[in-house]
Amino acid sequence: MIVPSAPFGRDVIESLIPHRAPFLLVDEILELEPGKRVVGRRLIRADDWWFPGHFPERPVMPGVLTIEAIAQAGAVAVLAAEENRGKTPFFAGIDECRFKRIVEPGDVLTLECEFTRVRGPIAKGEGRALVGDELAAQAILTVFVGE
Repeated sequence: MIVPSAPFGRDVIESLIPHRAPFLLVDEILELEPGKRVVGRRLIRADDWWFPGHFPERPVMPGVLTIEAIAQAGAVAVLAAEENRGKTPFFAGIDECRFKRIVEPGDVLTLECEFTRVRGPIAKGEGRALVGDELAAQAILTVFVGE
């Protein structure tokens, strides 16, 4: 499979990574350098599945799901590399994680991940999520690419 150039939407994202609704947290990819770097986007919808319980009176996207959204965008970059196509990405570590802004319905998350080190099936990347120019979350993510 030849990966089309960005931008592209969920149909191509689903051809690259194994995540599916309701757990697919990336709507589109804006920029892509396979195996190296990605910029994606996710519109946070009022009817997203987590809001009825987190929190009913004050809907807030769980921070762990914000980090998961960054990781899913990163997975697009990792699995777009020819040597990783068809494999499964697994979290191997989350370091230096910080949450800087609440994410709520109507926000548009820009998801960025740049891989700084790749050794065999292990990739380490710097990820962040922004709402406009405001940093919402950041972390160093380690991913294991397995069968």
